[in-house]
Amino acid sequence: MNWYAMAFSKYADFSGRSRRKEYWMFNLFNALIVVGIVFIGAVLGSEDYVMYPLGIYVLAIIIPGLALTVRRLHDQGKSGWYMLVRCIPIIGGIWFLVLMCTDGEYNSNLYGLNPKQPVDNEIQDIGSVEV
Repeated sequence: MNWYAMAFSKYADFSGRSRRKEYWMFNLFNALIVVGIVFIGAVLGSEDYVMYPLGIYVLAIIIPGLALTVRRLHDQGKSGWYMLVRCIPIIGGIWFLVLMCTDGEYNSNLYGLNPKQPVDNEIQDIGSVEV
């Protein structure tokens, strides 16, 4: 749940980098929430009870979802415009899935530091001598 909340804390932040775990946990929680809304609507037996909450939820997650996807692409050193790869029939969706599953660049890139590495490099400094 922490990863889901992190995406909302960076609501419209299209700069920086995001890890695979943050991206996939956000999508997992989105899927679970959508299934829960549809299940509740099915139990109540009316489409009206499903469409309004579902529509409001989808509107609420559009911008954080786009921002998270752009940051995920930045982690691989790619521009956010690579999201348009999905528009290519058949191959685009597969290519985009591969991009989202691929590990990011190990070192810092044009878009920022590696989110997997700690900012403080104190451990690497142990035993080094400053001249």
